[in-house]
Formats: sequence, structure tokens, C-alpha cells
Amino acid sequence: MPAKPVSIGSLHFERKGDAADFFRDMLYKYDLGDKVTDSDAEILSELVAMHPEAEEKIGCGIASFSVRSADFGTRCFWVNRTDGSTIKFSFKACF
Repeated sequence: MPAKPVSIGSLHFERKGDAADFFRDMLYKYDLGDKVTDSDAEILSELVAMHPEAEEKIGCGIASFSVRSADFGTRCFWVNRTDGSTIKFSFKACF
């Protein structure tokens, strides 16, 4: 099966695995509890818009993103909404 290219905003990846590596590297450059930088948040906004449950994840609007723990001791990106609520999302589900 040929590689499937992925485009997220202005970023283009030859394979889904390349996109996964990019976002995994981004996830692990932050400590748990850190707020994501504005430049990374722009990319994550494009990414979460591609999530199959994007409307639920984005909710009333995105204030910021952070890195926090998730199920089974893993870490993931969290959407911090404008109303103060938060929800986690899997970057892998977005592509």
C-alpha cells in the first residue's frame, strides 16, 4: 500500500507516520502542565479542526492548548476552551 500524504494547514507530510512523529516530538518537548507556545497552538488549531469530533473538541472556542497527563499515565494535548473547560484530544485521530 502506498504512503498516504497528510496536509495540516501549511504543513505537508509524505506519510501519516511522518505527521505522527512531528506531533509526538511536539508533545514531548513540553513538560506536563505546560501551556503550548502560540506558534505551536496555531498548528494544533489546524490539527484539531481535522479531528472526527472537532465540533465537540473545540466547543465554544479555543483559548489555548496545554500538555497534560491522560489515560494510563500517557500524555496528550488538551484544548483549553474560552469558557474555562478543557478536553483532551488524540493527535493520531486527526489524520
